[in-house]
Amino acid sequence: MSAPVAQAAIAPAAPAPVPAAAAPGPRPGMLVWEPAEGAARRGTVVLLPGRGESPAVYQRFGRRLAADGYGVHVLALGPEPAPAEVAAAFAAVAGQAPAPVVLAGSDTGALRALAAAREAGARPDGLVLAALPLTDDTPPPGDWEEELAARTSCPAHRGVLTADPAFGRGRFADRVPDALLAPALNPAAAEAAAPVAAGPLPVLVLHGAADPVAPPQAVREFAAGLPAAVLVLVEDGRHDVLNDATHRSVAAQLVQWLERLRGGPDLPRLLTVEEPAR
Repeated sequence: MSAPVAQAAIAPAAPAPVPAAAAPGPRPGMLVWEPAEGAARRGTVVLLPGRGESPAVYQRFGRRLAADGYGVHVLALGPEPAPAEVAAAFAAVAGQAPAPVVLAGSDTGALRALAAAREAGARPDGLVLAALPLTDDTPPPGDWEEELAARTSCPAHRGVLTADPAFGRGRFADRVPDALLAPALNPAAAEAAAPVAAGPLPVLVLHGAADPVAPPQAVREFAAGLPAAVLVLVEDGRHDVLNDATHRSVAAQLVQWLERLRGGPDLPRLLTVEEPAR
């Protein structure tokens, strides 16, 4: 199941902030990281975890983006929130958060973010879709060591997952719900997408090039069908792409995309990197 999908008809700078501490948000279990007091707020990321994950596994990610001026709200909505529940939780944050406000997700959280924007009226300024599981025929890891290897090559993140009492081991054996997977793989779903005022919804797709849980070819095809997508493939990256060994580089790519989004939904280019021919 890897057919392509089209986009759903969906003052002087403050000093560099110090990473903020995590604090529970208004919804039970949600964790929030904000830039340091007095620092400029440049935007907001609302994130849905994936299979097995709790908000706590995103502490490093939240601190990193907060250090660059972006607030991070990691939602805790239970294992199978409906699109309308995701949309309502996003709206509750977006109504009082600095713009641009993007809806992000990892693994099935990415599919739920997509469904909330397509089907439930969520109105983010952009989507960040990480580790999209766009196939339903990949065998799950056999034991905990195999799951760790599939998720990340980062020793620190492996330690976080192992020590987290709220982490659900073996959840990759859970089948991706057809209600999430089928619409993502159906190009005709674009006709049901909610447009944004200035055009197609900007989308950043982040994926590990060596992801054994969600093979990247389906993700390439998915991104190619989106009219306003940027695809970032991480060399030798595993499934937990936001928390893998290259987490700093991935966070930097995300911040660069967010900075472009601040310029408008057409994502004006800010940097051109050229390597002279040798």
